[in-house]
Amino acid sequence: MVSDQVLIQRCLCSDDRYAYSQLVRRHQSRLRQMLRRLCDGDHARADDLAQETFIQAYKSLAGFRQQAQFSTWLYRIAYKKFLSIQRKRSELSNSPLIENTDSADPSSPAVAMDIQRAMRQLSDQQRQAVLLNLGEGFSHQEVADMMNIPLGTVKTHILRARKILQIQLADWRGETVDG
Repeated sequence: MVSDQVLIQRCLCSDDRYAYSQLVRRHQSRLRQMLRRLCDGDHARADDLAQETFIQAYKSLAGFRQQAQFSTWLYRIAYKKFLSIQRKRSELSNSPLIENTDSADPSSPAVAMDIQRAMRQLSDQQRQAVLLNLGEGFSHQEVADMMNIPLGTVKTHILRARKILQIQLADWRGETVDG
């Protein structure tokens, strides 16, 4: 398989649009999945954001310094697009990442509702860090790069979010948590 770096060079040196289409095919599924989680299962909005992300990435490809992986750079663009949309929709949302219950697992709606209720206790940045790290499997450093915040802040967000979720979900897990 041809590496991302080789495909990027083909795009930059000879305006090879086929090479860029290979990059899109390689990364679109995981990018859309991440955006769907951030958009709380809103497939249309996530797909629109993914399309905008790939267009922006193509236009900005010459500015990609290859200090990070292409996927990290791409996800950072997607995350910025997501935040931009969130800001525009802020008057409608108390917690836009988790209000929609349509994406919950239909086999366990009570569990999904409890998780959503627990997620509401998190700040927006905690929730986003948790979704990117635990939900999407990005490293702390990758989350820091995407969210454009210090690594220590990401670690703090995730640690605090885990504590809050642990307390909120203790009954569901059949545990007692000492405060």
